[in-house]
This record gives sequence, C-alpha cells and structure tokens, in this order.
Amino acid sequence: MAVEAADATNEASGAAAPLKTPLHARHVALGARMVPFAGYDMPVQYPTGILTEHNWTREKAGLFDVSHMGQCFLIGPDHETTARALEALIPADIVNLAPGKQRYSQLLNEEGGILDDLMVTRSIDPDEDGALYLVVNAACKDADYAHIEARLPADVKLVKAEHRGLIALQGPGAEAALARIAPEAAEMGFMTSRSMKVAGIKANVSRSGYTGEDGFEISAAATRIGEIWDTLLLDADVKPIGLGARDSLRLEAGLCLYGHDIDTTTSPIEAGLNWSIQKRRREEGGFPGAARIQRELAEGPPRIRVGLKPEGRAPAREGTEIATPEGEVIGTVTSGGFGPTLNGPCAMGYVVRAHSAPGTQLNLIVRGKPLPAVIAPMPFVPNGYKR
Repeated sequence: MAVEAADATNEASGAAAPLKTPLHARHVALGARMVPFAGYDMPVQYPTGILTEHNWTREKAGLFDVSHMGQCFLIGPDHETTARALEALIPADIVNLAPGKQRYSQLLNEEGGILDDLMVTRSIDPDEDGALYLVVNAACKDADYAHIEARLPADVKLVKAEHRGLIALQGPGAEAALARIAPEAAEMGFMTSRSMKVAGIKANVSRSGYTGEDGFEISAAATRIGEIWDTLLLDADVKPIGLGARDSLRLEAGLCLYGHDIDTTTSPIEAGLNWSIQKRRREEGGFPGAARIQRELAEGPPRIRVGLKPEGRAPAREGTEIATPEGEVIGTVTSGGFGPTLNGPCAMGYVVRAHSAPGTQLNLIVRGKPLPAVIAPMPFVPNGYKR
C-alpha cells in the first residue's frame, strides 16, 4: 500500500478540525496520542511507545488504521477499456494484470513527475471484470480523484468508496492471526487480492502492506470495520500500532513516502522504481512523461535515490545536505531516523548518479558538521513477503 504524506496544516493555523476515521473512538479508548495527519486526527503511538510497537510488528503482528487513505473504483464496460483508461495516466501494465492481482504504480504529470503513488487491484470476480480498485494517499486523494476524473473516457467512471474503512495487519504473525477468523487468507500470495468473510463480515483482502513485513490490508464497510479491528485485537499476537512505528518500519524497508522521497519533481526512474514499469509500457510508452522516463531508462537519470547508513548513533533528518569527502554538496536526505531493527540510524536521499554506487563514502552535514556515512543497499532490513 502506498504510504501517505503528512499534512502540514493543523488546527493552530486556523484550519478546519481534522477528520476522524471510523476507528477514532477506539484509538482514544486505547490511550493513543492523537495528532493531525493528512487532514485526519490519527494515532501516532499508543502507551507502550513507538519502539515497542515497531519491534512488535517485526516479531508478531501489528494492526494499523489506514482508513484515511483514499479508496475508489474505476468502472468501465470491460477490463481492457478500464485498464487502458488508467494506463493513460500511469506507467504500469494494467491490461495484462491478472484477476485477483494487484500492482504498485505512480500517477504522473506531463513531465514524468509523480503526483502520487498508488495500488491498483483487479477483482477476481468475473462479474466485476470492468472494475479496478485503487488506493491512493490520504493527503493527495482529492487532487488525485479530480485529476483522474478529468482524464477518463466517457465510458469509464470513478466511484469514490468513502463508505469503506481500511486496516492493515502486518508482521510474521499476520497470516496466522487473520487465518483464525478468515481461513482463506492463508492461501493468498504476496500482491494478490480476494473477497472473503473476515470475522463473518464481508471484506476485500489483499496480501500487501507498507512495512516490509508479510501482511494484509482489509477493506470493509466503515460501519463494520470496527468489529474486525476488535476481533483481531482479541488475539494475543496482535497489538495496535501508530503512525510513528509505521514510518520507522517503512524507512527500514527502503519504501518511499510521498511528499518526501517522491513528489512532482522526481521521476519513477530517479526514485529507483524502475521495477514498477513493465516491459510493454517501457517500450510502448503512452503515459504522461514517457519520453523523459524512456530516456532515463536508456541513459540513466541525473540523480538517483540511495540508501544511507550514517556512522555512529546520530540520525540524519530530512533536508540534511549530502556532500563528498571533499565538501561538494551532491544531494539531500529525504527521509531519515533511527532504525530499531537495524539498531542504528538509516536514511535515504538523492545524489548525483556519479556518486550513487553502494559503498561510496560521503558526509552528511548535520548541524553544520560533516557526519561520515556510506551508501548502502535497500532494504536496510530484509523483507518478509510471502511470495
């Protein structure tokens, strides 16, 4: 699941009060510390704290409220029509997406910059063959919907799914925990989706997430999602997890955060997301910014997203300058913090391609002083996806 960008607006600025997800009262009852995020009042952590929540998700199963994300459907007369309508906006191959499969991609502007990243799922149900299910980032969803709707052909419609809630169950214990209340879940492989009853409630379940761990995302009616949440929390291996641990988990997994690691100035190739553009689309183009992306695929981008491991224990935060040992500034950190599983700081950022090889020694300019660091492969922590 694509992760969401933070909304800098808060109540202190005179903005409207944050929205609430269907699970808001449950977070408050559990003692969560709530913060404004992407227009919503969201739990950043529960009483045990971010470190404990991070480690629990790595070892057992963490339960996340992601109901603030945007869920919608594109509906057309048949799969090919709907898929080609979406392919005019994103670089992924959707025409050849098999039933019950999902794919990660990016909504692009005419310059090949990223307006948002998103997940696309094709239903396994033949009666829904003209429908695609999309999940977009919370802070971008209104702009995304308007952008998509303005560019759809007359026979394809966008239908917002604001009546649905969304939760994510992540970690090595996720399969066993979900299978206890939805046995079909154990049969699923990574990046697949199907409809099933979860705790007796109709839901759409995908085997995906944004923590680097095995897990599931569960979409169900907003009026029923709380029952699924409550039932999962009865399992001793499942604990609620807030946004703080969600961010440290995705950083260790080397996953992009929209508005930080990717935005309208970055292309998928600069971001190292080449793998998300399938061969047919690379060759045929036909999506916004195709000329730039095809050129960068052939020649290499001018800059590229890299993983960074600082020496010592001090983290390098977003905005930190990246310099050569000789002092030439060659890039900027876009995400950084302490990796609890890594037991050390880690970061990612963009550097000019000539200095992007793993093992390259660099300096991070932290509070005016050079902090030695090395370019490191990502993910920083091996992923646990079930293939």
